[in-house]
Amino acid sequence: MKNLAIARRYAKALLLIGKEDGQIDTYREELGAFANLIEQEKSLQQVLVNPLYDAEGRKNVLKGVMDKLDLSKPMTTFIYFLFDKGRIGFLSNINDFFQKFADELKGVARASLVSATELSSETIEKIQSALSKRTGKDIILEVEQDPELIGGIVTRIGDLVLDGSVRTQLLNMRESLKRGESV
Repeated sequence: MKNLAIARRYAKALLLIGKEDGQIDTYREELGAFANLIEQEKSLQQVLVNPLYDAEGRKNVLKGVMDKLDLSKPMTTFIYFLFDKGRIGFLSNINDFFQKFADELKGVARASLVSATELSSETIEKIQSALSKRTGKDIILEVEQDPELIGGIVTRIGDLVLDGSVRTQLLNMRESLKRGESV
């Protein structure tokens, strides 16, 4: 839990810098790209965070990567700052918080939609519109399929879960029958 609090603090600090200089979208893109690179290249991640390697050598590896990425000066400074403070290992969590904060600032919410079958683009747009009206935010919808739902859909927006799947209805019905309730 402490690590998440630390990551949240660094993300908020970067967000404040972005608000001040109007570069939130640039920082969002750059931080996301760098965090994804570190996440995908596990060996690079190990070199950067492993204290068994000397700090100077790790910093040289980081510098080599940073030179190739052509990041903005504030983002470069931010990433070096994370490295110097021993927080480069929190980069993925910092990125997650930063993306969330930047979305909130723009009035955007991310939601996931899981359906048993493929939905038409018209249906997806209607669901997106309804979610947008319900939350008062623009919705970015991630759509997936899961045949185990049997039918219906499950939508998640942050902590809110709207479950209209047949699987859940059947499970609820089974629990009711176990308790002796009338269905």
